[in-house]
Amino acid sequence: MNGWIGKILRVNLTKGESRKEDLDRKLAIQFIGGRGLGSKILYDEIDSKIDPFSPENKLILAKGPLTGTSASAAGRYMAITKSPLTETIDYSNSGGHFGPELKFADLI
Repeated sequence: MNGWIGKILRVNLTKGESRKEDLDRKLAIQFIGGRGLGSKILYDEIDSKIDPFSPENKLILAKGPLTGTSASAAGRYMAITKSPLTETIDYSNSGGHFGPELKFADLI
């Protein structure tokens, strides 16, 4: 999958469960990067009317295909959720070692 490892880890903190899924290659290409893919997943999977503080809201940590490579600023990852301030999709990003560690975590 080129820059993607090809896996998604879903963690449900309410139920204390986690499961692995294959990343949809078509979605990964269509919505390149952590912000695009994370926003698409959030848009598809939560009701627009849920309260941002509800357990049904999601917090998505995502990285792009260049994360963990020698490209400039390739240590970035995104946090995507429904904002309590605007009640729309909100995101922020951070750098350092977490993005590459997230990418290469043993999810297989």
